[in-house]
Amino acid sequence: MAPERLSPLDASFLAVETPAAHMHVGWAAVFSPPEDGAGLPTFAELRAHVAARLDRAPRYRQRLEPVPLGLHAPEWVDDPDFDLDHHVRHAVCADLDGLVDAVMSAPLPRERPLWQFWIADGLDDGRLALVGKAHHCMVDGVAAVELGSLLLDLGAERPPLGRSRRFARAADEVAAAATDLTDPPREALDVLVSGMAGRIADQARVARGSLRALSHPRSAVDGATRMARTLAEAALPPAAGSILNGRTSPHRHLARLTRRLADLREVRTRYSGTTVNDVLLAAVAGGLRSFLLERGEDPASLKAMVPVSVRADGEALGNRISFIFVRLPVDEPDPVVRLMLCHRQTAVAKRRGAPGDADAALHALGYAPRTVQRLFSSLVSHPRMFNLTVSNIPGPRPPVYLRGCRLEAVWPVVPLADGHGLAVGMTTVRDTACLGLYADAKAFPDADGLADHVDLAFDELRDTARSADPVLS
Repeated sequence: MAPERLSPLDASFLAVETPAAHMHVGWAAVFSPPEDGAGLPTFAELRAHVAARLDRAPRYRQRLEPVPLGLHAPEWVDDPDFDLDHHVRHAVCADLDGLVDAVMSAPLPRERPLWQFWIADGLDDGRLALVGKAHHCMVDGVAAVELGSLLLDLGAERPPLGRSRRFARAADEVAAAATDLTDPPREALDVLVSGMAGRIADQARVARGSLRALSHPRSAVDGATRMARTLAEAALPPAAGSILNGRTSPHRHLARLTRRLADLREVRTRYSGTTVNDVLLAAVAGGLRSFLLERGEDPASLKAMVPVSVRADGEALGNRISFIFVRLPVDEPDPVVRLMLCHRQTAVAKRRGAPGDADAALHALGYAPRTVQRLFSSLVSHPRMFNLTVSNIPGPRPPVYLRGCRLEAVWPVVPLADGHGLAVGMTTVRDTACLGLYADAKAFPDADGLADHVDLAFDELRDTARSADPVLS
């Protein structure tokens, strides 16, 4: 069986990672104490619960094996030294902000499976917190939410732990016995030969595609047009210089903001045709505008990259995202005009098929030489391509529970590429919109102040919607 490799998009997130730009997605979730008064589950109970659910996501037991000489993308292999204690950690702390910042400021070690969960059961307010991260080469934002949901249940009852304890013991026994394995790990020569075979197969597919293109020139021209259009939209116009972009440090801070989802829906309903995502973009633009004005900065328009999921139901892990680019009208003083400008851009991009064009371009990139793939990754993540990322990640709609503790909020972490100081993510949990403003703590030290301005921008949109006549798109 051919080894499972990183896709070009997955591999791009490894390629752009630097010591100061850690490419993990993540989240900070809080849970209320059980309603039956039973008390919070212990760390040992939660560790066993995680262990029991790992069989639903085998990737969490795999690490990356690089191909010698970089001839092909790394492949996923089972980790014979897997140790759950490297990945499920107990945080004895009362400060959630300090825990999140410390966890997100450290890279994931590549010699192990690329994920970690930190469990904090001593918060000042009596709630339970779960802080998690997984490398972007392994999951996108939607997949991260889906993986988190593997740990959660629809009912408040605590599932029996008998199987969990057996599974946890089995994981410990595998780790303890790893030093006694007699079968050697896969030889580098085998990995090299497999990588070379994979590249030859890729080139054979390219050749077959070229022959098909000769017999179907219209399809070939259409494909080339879509790729050219994607590259043009990514590069033109270039993103303006901004205080959001500069030299990157490894230090991270997650500013957290929660809103009633009904507020966003109220604005969406008042201004017919707009979406919750349009409202998010307009609020981020408005918050950045007032934030910059307060600091005496010029509120010029900014270019945002907006991820779009193209994941099919039941699709495996990895990245199934495309993207569009939106000009954030930070220079526009009227909140309704900001909203409509954002809406028109996203609507036009979807009608034109921009997410599909970008997805096709990323798929075609898989047949390019590795050097071309790495160059493309560096170019697309450059701060002249976009100033910041704004991502709307769907969350669980019904109430969900972790060992009887109901999920109250989850704030997403959208990774920062080199030269970027801010990314904004939003996840919805039942009737709450949770925004995570993930920032380089040194390059952009006042993310909490910006969160306050974004909060006020939501208020402005809601209040204006309540007092205005309906506006048709």
